[in-house]
Amino acid sequence: MPTPFDQSPYQVRLEWGAEGLARLAPADVVVSVDVLRFSSTVADVVAAGGEVELESARRWSSNGAAVALAGRDADGAPEVLLGGLRNAAAVAEAVRRIQERRGARTSVSVIAAGERAPDGSLRFAVEDQLGAGAVVSALIDRGIDHASPEAAVAAESFSALRRALRHLLSASGSGRELQDGVESTARMAAAGIRPATTAEAAELDAVSVAPVLREGRFVRFS
Repeated sequence: MPTPFDQSPYQVRLEWGAEGLARLAPADVVVSVDVLRFSSTVADVVAAGGEVELESARRWSSNGAAVALAGRDADGAPEVLLGGLRNAAAVAEAVRRIQERRGARTSVSVIAAGERAPDGSLRFAVEDQLGAGAVVSALIDRGIDHASPEAAVAAESFSALRRALRHLLSASGSGRELQDGVESTARMAAAGIRPATTAEAAELDAVSVAPVLREGRFVRFS
């Protein structure tokens, strides 16, 4: 049954985490946004011609991978893309092309992955708010602009703060935690993956690929 929180009247929607995705009405496209490090790192790997297995990625970046997994298993078999600051325009272009191929209005759920607090609860993450806002803003630029209030607020926050992305990411709680931690870096190195740095994750539209989930792997959308 529809609820006040499913954002079903809108083409572009925004929520937080896999729990938030479950609150939304089914969409044609799900975009998982986990700026530090999942979305940025996978975008770089795919841009270099590689592929990333979802199950492998879950071992070194659980939040964004959990959203992608929930998107894959959602009703209606939506397309699942990875987005962030580093490839926002490419993701929006992929959505535009999906809509063009379908020949019908295409709904998009942009999901900011967030972080997990020590008690397991979902924590707001500045970097994912900005990354989700960048994707929504790029969608609006392409005429996919019937955005929910939640999506519109994220887009406006990104637009207002886009000149300070590198500072905001490095000074945020997540950025500072990443600078101090070595565990996730070690897990990624064990998987043969070089993680995107905080500075790289803050580079707007540095790569022109949109990773898409196909048969359990993230590959280049085409």
